[in-house]
Amino acid sequence: MAYLMMASDASTHGYSADVVAAIVAFGMKRSRNRTHVVALSGLQGSGKSTLAAQVVAAARAEGIDAVTLSIDDFYFGSAARMRLARTIHPLLITRGVPGTHDVALALRTLDALRDASPANPARLPRFDKGLDTRVAPSRWRSVSRPPRLVVFEGWCVGVPPQKSMELKRPLNALERDDDAHAIWRTWVNDRLSGDYQKLWRRFDRLAMLQAPSFAIVSQWRDEQERALRERGAIRALSPAALRRFLMHYERLSRQALKRLPALADLRIVLDRRRRVRRIVVR
Repeated sequence: MAYLMMASDASTHGYSADVVAAIVAFGMKRSRNRTHVVALSGLQGSGKSTLAAQVVAAARAEGIDAVTLSIDDFYFGSAARMRLARTIHPLLITRGVPGTHDVALALRTLDALRDASPANPARLPRFDKGLDTRVAPSRWRSVSRPPRLVVFEGWCVGVPPQKSMELKRPLNALERDDDAHAIWRTWVNDRLSGDYQKLWRRFDRLAMLQAPSFAIVSQWRDEQERALRERGAIRALSPAALRRFLMHYERLSRQALKRLPALADLRIVLDRRRRVRRIVVR
């Protein structure tokens, strides 16, 4: 394993140029003149969307065709999740966990990017979180040739499922009170065991933004929500609402911290202030 010590500020203002350059080099290694898909996994608030955008911009500056995809853009809209809430479990009304994404669409999008041409361009889905629905396909970005680099980012990207015995004990008040019989978390884990693994296998390499602990996620996310509250955003979460919201993701966030370090091809180790302490290449 190669270790590169860093002291860069990885705040929401962006990662430093040396960190971005290291990820571009990692993403293009062994690309062999074909579309190379690099997954970027990181817990909520870790800055993965910021880093993905910076990597794509830096790659383009080097003359490398690159695009970014977010797992968030493959969410099912509110109507579809309401059906899941009625037929499977009420907690599925909240987007984010496995089972609330259109994985088949994500797979088709990756296929389309690899085969893109002027006559048959790929279309990149986009989800409007404010309206809680996917943007009309006529407004999706069109890509007319295969990119050399695709950065696919998301909070649960690459995470393996848990064993059934690990699902029995609730981890927090949400699971204890709203999922007492483990129906929700078992269904989510089953989805993660199935189609999501098909998607993960389409990635050529996996990079991880490694948070110091799950506990820091509430601080990172509250920084984002505080900015929204100060702007008077209608959907901004109060601290109490944010704590409950994050309980939906605690189980798989802890699974990511436990399992992904051994699976990732590259780890960007962060401290509590989101500064990059080191980059570890496997």
